[in-house]
Amino acid sequence: MPLRITELHAVEILDSRARPTLAVSLTTEDGIRVRAGVPAGASTGTREAVELRDADPGRYGGQGVLTAAGQVNGEIARSLAARDFASATEIDRALIDLDGTGTKSRLGANAVVGVSLAAWYAEAARAGRGPWQHLARTAGTTPRLPVPHFNVVNGGAHATGGPDIQEFMLAPLGAPDFPEAVRAGAEVYARLKARLSAAGHSTGLGDEGGFAPAIRRPEDVLTLLVEAITDAGYTPGRDGVAIALDPAAGQFRRPADGRYLIDGEALTSDALIDRYEEIVDRFPVWSLEDGLAEDDGDGWVRLTARLGDRVQIMGDDVFVTDPALIAEAVARRAATSALIKVNQIGTVTETLEALRVCREAGWAQMVSHRSGETEDTFIADLAVGAGTGQIKSGAPARGERIAKYNRLLAIADADPALPYGLAGP
Repeated sequence: MPLRITELHAVEILDSRARPTLAVSLTTEDGIRVRAGVPAGASTGTREAVELRDADPGRYGGQGVLTAAGQVNGEIARSLAARDFASATEIDRALIDLDGTGTKSRLGANAVVGVSLAAWYAEAARAGRGPWQHLARTAGTTPRLPVPHFNVVNGGAHATGGPDIQEFMLAPLGAPDFPEAVRAGAEVYARLKARLSAAGHSTGLGDEGGFAPAIRRPEDVLTLLVEAITDAGYTPGRDGVAIALDPAAGQFRRPADGRYLIDGEALTSDALIDRYEEIVDRFPVWSLEDGLAEDDGDGWVRLTARLGDRVQIMGDDVFVTDPALIAEAVARRAATSALIKVNQIGTVTETLEALRVCREAGWAQMVSHRSGETEDTFIADLAVGAGTGQIKSGAPARGERIAKYNRLLAIADADPALPYGLAGP
């Protein structure tokens, strides 16, 4: 039966940083009613799909989203209502055509992604399947429970006064199953808090639930992580709990001379790559995300050639979940994997296409949250349904982060036969 929308309504809500975002409710002709929350990023790529913000300085400091809500309740609802759609993919195509900009800037990426998520929720519900099952069926993928990557120390744009590297993550690669991976992340997180407290550091939290101590040198943070992993009774490394880094290097690159200002040093691309190699030599780092800025194309090629056979070289801001940008990087050998965020590109359909490009190239994929999150758990289902084998949703703390991990625990409990761990090539 065709999917027919009878009601579409968006309302302004708050994300996890007390900034406005959207919740979109969708009702179908046969009585299915769903609701989707829209995330928002702090560290963003220049080619991301464009959010629509009100720019009224007297309200939420110009960050309100009433205009985006009005797009959903007005033009989008009028265009989609009472039409027969063969699938949620067809709804996504209609949204892309209606916006007409390529960057979702006319209707607003926040408006478009909210409707897209709701449409996929509705289609899964009408089929009597969970979202992850429906995504796997649609994409023709093998479902898999992912390795969680817990952001336990926040720096960069996610915290003030901490390290320049934005995210220090725990990756329980050696866990036998997803519940044990969650246990490992939570236990190491607790031991890290104890070590920070004992050393007199703040245990206040950054945007993504990780601790935000005033420690500048990344090597000092990494030392603490290795100690906390050991304290919790795990082995630091790929057989136990490994470490993943997201420097978000574009945030600390100087536009004047192109150098990277990290820990008080102004480094060239090659000098920064040398620094990363030293870190990989000393610490159990298995993944490096956004190690260079998005406009440092030749640097990305050199970074991949230097370290790509030792660690996962992952692009986020440089690819913004865009299938065309990922395909270009595959041809240039400018990374080995891509971070996947639905709201970077704007629709679930385009996200699935980005995942397909990665799979066909033999690239790994990691599904990701944003720094501004809601309790929506779509990305947990996406990671399982697409079989990516990797997800990051912040620390094992804060409700909007825990919601994703708890959703994955529920899936693991309901479907114990699902494989867990990194996806193969």
